[in-house]
Amino acid sequence: MLKLRRQMLGTILVESGQVTPEQLETALAEQRRSDQGKRIGEILVNQRALTEPNLLQALSKQLDCPIADLAAEPPDPKVLEIVPSEFALRHHLIPLRQNDDQLVVAMSDPLDIHAIDDLRLLTGLDIAPLLASAGDIRRLGEQAYMTRMMQDVQDAERAGDDEDSLDVADLQKMAKEELVIQMVNLIINQAIQDRASDIHVEPFDKELRVRYRVDGVLHEVNPPPKRFHAAIISRIKILSDLNIAERRLPQDGRMRIRAAGRQIDLRISTIPTVYGESCVMRILDKQTAMLGLTELGMEAGMFQRFRRLIQEPHGIILVTGPTGSGKTTTLYAGLSEIYSIEKKIITVEDPVEYQLNGINQIQVQPSIGLTFAGGLRSIVRQDPDIIMVGEIRDHETVEISIQAALTGHLVFSTLHTNDAAGAVSRLLDMGAEPFLVASSLIGVAAQRLVRQNCRFCKEPYEEKPEILREIGIDPEYVKTHPLMKGKGCPECRGLGYRGRSGIYEMLTVDEHIRRLIIGRSSASEIRQHAQKTQGMLSMLQDGREKVLAGHTTIAEVLRVCQREEFDT
Repeated sequence: MLKLRRQMLGTILVESGQVTPEQLETALAEQRRSDQGKRIGEILVNQRALTEPNLLQALSKQLDCPIADLAAEPPDPKVLEIVPSEFALRHHLIPLRQNDDQLVVAMSDPLDIHAIDDLRLLTGLDIAPLLASAGDIRRLGEQAYMTRMMQDVQDAERAGDDEDSLDVADLQKMAKEELVIQMVNLIINQAIQDRASDIHVEPFDKELRVRYRVDGVLHEVNPPPKRFHAAIISRIKILSDLNIAERRLPQDGRMRIRAAGRQIDLRISTIPTVYGESCVMRILDKQTAMLGLTELGMEAGMFQRFRRLIQEPHGIILVTGPTGSGKTTTLYAGLSEIYSIEKKIITVEDPVEYQLNGINQIQVQPSIGLTFAGGLRSIVRQDPDIIMVGEIRDHETVEISIQAALTGHLVFSTLHTNDAAGAVSRLLDMGAEPFLVASSLIGVAAQRLVRQNCRFCKEPYEEKPEILREIGIDPEYVKTHPLMKGKGCPECRGLGYRGRSGIYEMLTVDEHIRRLIIGRSSASEIRQHAQKTQGMLSMLQDGREKVLAGHTTIAEVLRVCQREEFDT
């Protein structure tokens, strides 16, 4: 049984010289402000005042609990059989070995009495906890449980490997087998732990591929064998109320699960391919997706202009960019910023990905005739103050949006264009009259998402002069102001990046730009005017500022932005 020493963790850290009294006081102040119950050690690590190994040493001393050497002692496959993967991942623990009637377990929180009691009831064994970091436990647990499942698969006998020969009864039976259930649960849980936005399950000739999209980039993970493809897809279909007998047509569905103590929705899409059905699961985690306006990553001047725009009484505000560039997140942040009980806000979306408190949201359903245009036409009769249209796709939607703006409504929407000035040309191409666009459009924000340097492992690095010039940085400048780059660590899974931020350009429609719109001026003329008179930064220039501030890398900015000519 663990003995909690009287000495506090903060005292141990200060006395050992690991942190200064000032650093401890700063962390304690943040702990008092936090409503998420963060521990003081976690806050100090996040503030980079303390390394995780040093934290473990201090916790070991405080709790009188040995530290597990997970690299030297991998879990015994036999004990993995008696502790389900879901239980282990949920409680941030992993069983290591059994000594007679005692189960040795690595835990991130050895004082979690509820987890220890549940584990004792589950196994009938006494529990001997060891201390390890949550990140190390998660990574080892995912690897160990997946390896064990793969071994079970090799040993399991299956009849009828040809997916086309399986009937509905076979698929239902396979989908209910414990091994398949655990596989699907582990694939989903691991994706959530990795902060993935999408899970791709893709069949090929001789293999099944599983990939997670993390911070906008796909990464391959250890997949189940190809022979389990039909069972895994069937299990996913059952959970999302899809027809498991239909394997020739695309299907869409949803499922809702509880993971890490919160409710998470998944949007499911299946399509037939030459090697079987491919499935993509979009993870809709409201806790990680909902950002405030200050969290979007806008530069101070741009932030103030955008904030003024969304507080206008009427007009159209557009956010542009390709699919997956964060447009909807920006619109949601804007709506949340201006919501009040005195305003009625209605949205029409395809699909409604996240529910906003106090806001009426409509789901587009083209199959029954509920389109963006139809929904928007009905919304206007609902006496709204603010309207959000998920996307302007056609002439009819443009027309109704403009009329709504001209009759006293504030309209938010998105467009697929490369930059802010291009939104004007796109609206005119859709058939909107120039004078109506000039009268209704008040601002356009274009955006992209770049991965941020991992704050735990970023360090100075040198870049080639020719690469610096591509983004407009003087090689002489970085000699005294070094750039930063993540070297890769357990927190970022060796990628060097953790999390994403937006890079933006903001076009405000002034009187001169209105005259340019009426005269059908080109996007380049509008852009040049905005840069000259409004000081508008291009997305590449905004990205450059984030590179110089150490938030991201040149490679990331060039990955999502068009190159420009610079004088350096």
